[in-house]
Amino acid sequence: MRVLIYGLPDSGKTYLAEKLVGYLGDSVAWFNADEVRGNADDWDFSEEGRLRQNKRMKSLCETAEAEGKVAIADFVAPYGSARLEFNANVEIFMDTVSESKYKDTDKVFEKPHYADYTVTEHNDTDAVNIAWLIGNMLIWNNKAPTTQMLGRYQPWHDGHQALFDRAIAKHGQVILMVRDMETDSNNPYTAEQVIANLQKQLVQYAGKVNLVIVPNILNITYGRDVGYKIEQESFEKSVEDISATKIRMATEAIDGKYGI
Repeated sequence: MRVLIYGLPDSGKTYLAEKLVGYLGDSVAWFNADEVRGNADDWDFSEEGRLRQNKRMKSLCETAEAEGKVAIADFVAPYGSARLEFNANVEIFMDTVSESKYKDTDKVFEKPHYADYTVTEHNDTDAVNIAWLIGNMLIWNNKAPTTQMLGRYQPWHDGHQALFDRAIAKHGQVILMVRDMETDSNNPYTAEQVIANLQKQLVQYAGKVNLVIVPNILNITYGRDVGYKIEQESFEKSVEDISATKIRMATEAIDGKYGI
């Protein structure tokens, strides 16, 4: 599977790619335009040179994909037809600048009519969202052995993290289910807000975790020899005593003190 990050020079392509590599780790192989051109000793920015770079990046991605990696390529990729030939599974357009210091590049760059994700300003929120997009589409394996976690996570705390660490150690991937509940004093966050918080908290596991909202499940039943087991994990008292209610109360007290 391959990801194309493209846009004008200085639009933040490399910054975003670095963030994604940090989040997704060994699952990806990253190809940066300047490094690839440097290794090829090819700094020709004519139309012929740009198309040659497009083929070079595609070939490197194909090799990485054959090794089981998600290939990420960041380069200008100015021509729409060449982007079609590159054939990315996910296209990310960096629309953060309207012009660059390279007028020849500005002149030939063709803005896309569609991209899977368009970044319009520099922020880490986009990097988090894109990491989950790539993880869910290209890394998560729905047929692989998986551990399930079910809860409210109002909010996620160190006790949840300790349980999660054990859960992911069992099979290498976790489906984390958020109960969809009416909001009240004990459940102040909507399920959508909980998911957004979890995406930030667990971004290093994007592709190894699937975050889903489920009904307000109160009972889990199973028959004999169903092929899975329900386990209760035990922790030391300092972890067992962690309370989301106490965390919420402490946060509210701090917010009130400082007028936040």
